[in-house]
Amino acid sequence: MARIAVIGAGTGAMAAAARLAVAGHRVVVYERTATYGGALGRFERDGFSFDTGPGLLPLPAVWRDLFVKTGKEPLESCVELVQVDPSARHVFADGTEVALPNASRAGVLAALDAALGADAGRRWGDFLVRARETWDRTRRPLLEEPLWPNWEVLAEREPYPAVPHKRLLRTRRAGTLAEVGAWELRDARLAALLESHALAHGLDPRTAPANAAVLPYMEYAFGMWYVRGGGLRELARAVYERCLARRVEFRFGAEVTGIVEKDGRVAGVELAEGGVAEAEFVVAGVAPGVLERLCGGSPVRGDGEVPARRGGASRLTVLLALRGGRPLGTAHRTVVHAEDREAELDALFGPAARAPEQPTVTVLRPDDPALVPDADHEAVTVTSVVPAGGGASAEEAEEYEVHAGRLVRAAERAVPGLRDRILWQEVRTPADVAAATGVADGAVPAPALAAAGGRLLHPANGTRTQGLFTVGGWSHPGGGLPHAGMSGALVAGLVVEGPQFRGSQ
Repeated sequence: MARIAVIGAGTGAMAAAARLAVAGHRVVVYERTATYGGALGRFERDGFSFDTGPGLLPLPAVWRDLFVKTGKEPLESCVELVQVDPSARHVFADGTEVALPNASRAGVLAALDAALGADAGRRWGDFLVRARETWDRTRRPLLEEPLWPNWEVLAEREPYPAVPHKRLLRTRRAGTLAEVGAWELRDARLAALLESHALAHGLDPRTAPANAAVLPYMEYAFGMWYVRGGGLRELARAVYERCLARRVEFRFGAEVTGIVEKDGRVAGVELAEGGVAEAEFVVAGVAPGVLERLCGGSPVRGDGEVPARRGGASRLTVLLALRGGRPLGTAHRTVVHAEDREAELDALFGPAARAPEQPTVTVLRPDDPALVPDADHEAVTVTSVVPAGGGASAEEAEEYEVHAGRLVRAAERAVPGLRDRILWQEVRTPADVAAATGVADGAVPAPALAAAGGRLLHPANGTRTQGLFTVGGWSHPGGGLPHAGMSGALVAGLVVEGPQFRGSQ
């Protein structure tokens, strides 16, 4: 039985902790804040409750696997996991609307034909066939196996089987997601639908590689899920309680200030309160740059390894307490697309990155009595991508208040009369994301993707220091709730089985 110190109580770190405890190790989690969950936070006021992080769960099989592997109680016995239907309603720039059924390929294609024209479903269906092939090619190396030592192979090869396209007397193949939309889907609304999946992860579809096609594929193949009875914060609670049941020890308000190394191997962690907690293994679920600081500024990654990811996009979220109940038949999620998508992307990803004046917004309206004081009120969350950083100073906070007004106005295209129903609102800025996650600029990590020279890969879970591993969204396989769970599984496998571990079969 080894002593294992886990730094941070995010979902990926807790997933690793539970698996390591079941393997017979003594696991202690050191969390600098007063609670668990990382980005899966909750805001409560006046009988209203809101998720402050992700509001929907793709690929729940990852978390089902965790609960099966760490005990007899399945996930569904710990939380009420439900599919949302439709998966999403989309309101496009030209006013066209479409509601897409959850995890029903035939239903999605029929809905697109009815809303966008008779050929729209066929084009989207053909795209999904190519997206599935991309998923099959990348699933194991990008999600289920430790990052290959020769990761450059993943960086150089584009696994998306793009369709040959004649352009300017030359035959070309799409290399970016935006080119897939323009050349293969050939409809501005279908292109906006495709690109919205990349944008939701803070990626510019004009530079995101074509294999970002796996992002919409995951939704349409495996569905989108919600945790009734309090939102996705309840998933974090269930994982935390599973850790406790497996005798993982949590120490909240315990900040780790250093990692102790002896003869090239970790020996424990230094605590802000004083003293050293000895450990044979350390699993660090920390933000970019923090691990190097904890190691005294020494390089953590070996030569030739994927460098630690820096920067990225963040989220601006407006929590709305509304008078009036949720109308029957309301879609759980509505995506309101920007009226000028190119201007939005230029603002977000241009040299002087800023919040766009006309943002794409996601409106979440859960059918969950646990979120409201009574049936005569509704809890609505409106979210948009913004550049990382900002919100800490009074001036920046005021700017975000102005931008929050833009989000609410855009959301009114999905919820008519929205502003007249507002009792109060709470604005969550990148500074709030930073406070919850420890990422200095509040950036939110994207999932790992192949090609693009490796810039969208994440560093391997192992480090040059023996016994030191990294877990969570800023290490392999990247950001997103499913990826956090996969990261925890990979780290547990590497600790238990050693460097010969090649992923679950």
